[in-house]
Amino acid sequence: MPQTKLVASAPDLETGRRAEAFLLEAAPEDPLAVSLFEARPAYILEAYFERPPALEDLRTSLMQAAPGLGPMHLEEVPDANWVAVSQAALPPIRAGRFVVHGAHDRARAGFARTAIEIEAGEAFGTGHNGTTAGCLAALDALAKRATFHDVLDLGCGTALLALAASRVFPAARILASDNDPIATAVARENVRLNRACNRIRVLTASGFAHPWLRGDARYDLILANILPNTLIALAPAMKRALQPAGTAVLSGILDHQAGEVRAAYATHGFR
Repeated sequence: MPQTKLVASAPDLETGRRAEAFLLEAAPEDPLAVSLFEARPAYILEAYFERPPALEDLRTSLMQAAPGLGPMHLEEVPDANWVAVSQAALPPIRAGRFVVHGAHDRARAGFARTAIEIEAGEAFGTGHNGTTAGCLAALDALAKRATFHDVLDLGCGTALLALAASRVFPAARILASDNDPIATAVARENVRLNRACNRIRVLTASGFAHPWLRGDARYDLILANILPNTLIALAPAMKRALQPAGTAVLSGILDHQAGEVRAAYATHGFR
């Protein structure tokens, strides 16, 4: 459903702030968001509404709260996937040997074997977040000294890490899972886009609660870019799912949380 944006000009910062305060605290219809920014020599006030407000009534109230406020009008804001719109402008990123890019940078990224195209969407993992870039760097370092044959991307989001693993371990069997069906839909599309359908299976599952992830399923590499509390809770299942000499790459952790995660995994025999 389209939203409506109120746009008004203010001659100075003080007038703009008075109008902003009125919209936030006393407007007849609560706005979804209000912003005030400088556009020399004036200031621009914008307020977003779920439904069009009565402009003349709002104009009268605003002029009383902020005398001197300039012209104002309403604009319709079209429906859009704003996550996709904002991510579409992201530049390619490099992490180790990997280049992660969107469709808009396909020509610039070229067709290098370690280039991965990730379309903007509602799933986490474009490579621009430090936790994802850190996983890519770790994967690059691991690939220089070992080969892995059974790989799990747990909490896969866009399936970026699964795709990266498929680039450096071309003979590996790779499974990508996430508890969010929107994420797994995005992941499947990215796997198709990167021509990896015969290499990567995608499934929707919470943690290891899926037949494909239980029983005899043992991995020599698990990539888990999730959250610290979830990682801690999954430690026992992670131990069971990992081969005795396997490797787990854990991310999504702030510096001050690393000790707690490390201690939890040490308790279950990780080093």
